[in-house]
Amino acid sequence: MTRIALLGSTGSIGTQTLEVVRRYPDRLRAVLLTGHSNWEVLAAQILEFGPDDAVLSDPKHFDRLKEAVGSTRTRLHTGDGTIAALVRDTDCETVLNSLVGFAGFGPTFAALDSGKRVALANKESLVVGGAVLQPWLGLDAMRVLPVDSEHSAILQCLVGEGLESVEKLVVTASGGPFRTWSAERIARATTADALKHPNWSMGSKITIDSSTLMNKGLEVIEAYWMFGLPLERIEAVVHPQSIIHSFVHFRDGSVKAQLGTPDMRVPIQYALSWPERWESDSPRLDWSAMGDLTFEPVDTARFPCFRLAMESVAAGGYAPAVLNAANEEAVYRFLRGEIAYIRIPEVVERCLSTLSFGSEVTVDGLWNADGETRRLASSL
Repeated sequence: MTRIALLGSTGSIGTQTLEVVRRYPDRLRAVLLTGHSNWEVLAAQILEFGPDDAVLSDPKHFDRLKEAVGSTRTRLHTGDGTIAALVRDTDCETVLNSLVGFAGFGPTFAALDSGKRVALANKESLVVGGAVLQPWLGLDAMRVLPVDSEHSAILQCLVGEGLESVEKLVVTASGGPFRTWSAERIARATTADALKHPNWSMGSKITIDSSTLMNKGLEVIEAYWMFGLPLERIEAVVHPQSIIHSFVHFRDGSVKAQLGTPDMRVPIQYALSWPERWESDSPRLDWSAMGDLTFEPVDTARFPCFRLAMESVAAGGYAPAVLNAANEEAVYRFLRGEIAYIRIPEVVERCLSTLSFGSEVTVDGLWNADGETRRLASSL
């Protein structure tokens, strides 16, 4: 029995993780569940899974949550600062972190610092704090297991291989809803347009990031830290069908690829079952109906967010933290109707060109860089 703390249990990754837990009640037990404001979904999860602890980080709806669950053995908590402390104290083997944005870094650090394994769906933890988390990363330690489908694919291709034999990692991207749109049409994109992802069902923030290809830039940075290869040996390619999730090129000229239907339950379950593979009811690939698999280069002229991500990790230091915070603020302002879609990369680039925080990355420095960047990004 593996006890898991599930952070972000009410979101897309969280609810799909609980589908896996539901399928394997003899192997997995959720001992901590957390949500932000969706008290109704969290209440239903508490009543079904009976965790030891549950957190609703937004206190506005805490009384409603308490009323909904009634008399329960689950200890209820609220407040933004509660999650990291509970992660340290909770008796569990694995923390699956599916929190959105920089908010996930603190719990990831707390989990690793307290000796737990992390199944990571919060890519921002590595994008922002990879330098701080580096002692726990790598295939030798296996303290951080990827949940993102692309990084799970790379891990699966590397099983039985040594990093010294790897020539290049290739992360695939669907291209998002604007893959075939002109730059002029993209400039006029609405919120509804940007939220229509062609292949994946995800939360609003990551869906917007997928439309700008910022998400793919963040994933390249994540791969850079997670697998420890130089940036010049990691690239992205647009693959509209989302069947091949990543490639690994080896120095002898051979290539491995991991294929599967667009179903996040597969990489979620692999992160929880690793190094084993458990049976799954996920849809199987139908080779007779799959059709052509096509590939295109990333167009950085139409999707400048990808270029900005690559420039930030090449610059090093706090630049990726600035990139991430500026992007989060810009995306949320776009979702609230405060800025046009085309302004997202402009806000990010202004912040990157304006702010500098030195090169030695520390935990306290990350919080400072994040706060300063958000203040600037919200004012532009």
